Amino acid sequence: MDARAQAIEDVYRLRYVAFRNALATVTGSEESARDVVQDAFAQALRKRDSFRGEGPLEAWVWRIALRLAFASRQNLDGGALPESAEPAVVDAELDPELASALRRLPPRRRLLVFLHYFGDLSYAEIASVCEISEGTVAATLAQARNDLMTRLGQRGASA
Repeated sequence: MDARAQAIEDVYRLRYVAFRNALATVTGSEESARDVVQDAFAQALRKRDSFRGEGPLEAWVWRIALRLAFASRQNLDGGALPESAEPAVVDAELDPELASALRRLPPRRRLLVFLHYFGDLSYAEIASVCEISEGTVAATLAQARNDLMTRLGQRGASA
């Protein structure tokens, strides 16, 4: 096994759960997310020679995985990440208020929230995956937290 294939396998072993959890918010279930994770890593292994080293290897695999997740949900071809991604909490009934508050976030903001909190990605990793600046990630997540606190605080106050 070559070094790049080994590195991809290492990412899989260390980060499988994060990939599955975050992708389930896009695909709609953990089962479909498992399939997407498998497909994404298989594709990464097949195309490993096309990784140019511009950013972390894991971010490159995340881009593949997100494209496949959005494609599986929308019957697309797995091209570029859509601007209007619609991730959602898989088990909304566990915390319906949080699920509702998250659903009200703009789609791109919601995607960054899911990548950070469900996928456990750092700001730098999210920036690399989404091809935006770390400052944009920080600002977007701060806005999302404020929105969520306002929405959840209002619901708690009215109950």
